[in-house]
Amino acid sequence: MVENNKLETISNLFEGKEIRSIWDAEKEEYFFSVVDVISALTDSKIPRNYWSDLKRKLIDEGSELHEKIVQLKLKSNKDGKKYVTDTLDTEGILRLIESIPSSKAEPFKLWLASLGQERIDEVFNPEIAINRAIDYYRNKGYSDKWIEARLKGILDRKKLTDI
Repeated sequence: MVENNKLETISNLFEGKEIRSIWDAEKEEYFFSVVDVISALTDSKIPRNYWSDLKRKLIDEGSELHEKIVQLKLKSNKDGKKYVTDTLDTEGILRLIESIPSSKAEPFKLWLASLGQERIDEVFNPEIAINRAIDYYRNKGYSDKWIEARLKGILDRKKLTDI
């Protein structure tokens, strides 16, 4: 496990507040500090207490989010030592954000709703997903010839593996 990797993209989403993250190579996913996300999205003076109260409330409501918590050692911003910290994977962090009643969390909730709408639209019209991929590659600077070869490669690989 590579320790204390930071994701710039997630930090930038939180108005420059650092969200400690760690990559789990075995599970091939990132885990994010729950307390850091709560600190960034609430005005709580003691984010650990906020998390403790929220966790209890979620359990009472029947949420299974607490079952997804993984405790990992993350480096403290205060003294540089590593402490066991509640973390959640990307899906869990997004579910956590949805459950935080805060005006700072509202832009994320709107973004998640927008993504959900896009994916539902793609279910009814798969061409939308293909166009999204093409636009994504173009925005990354790839040529149309490269994009065509990439999409054809994906299709060919899918034919071989779906036998």
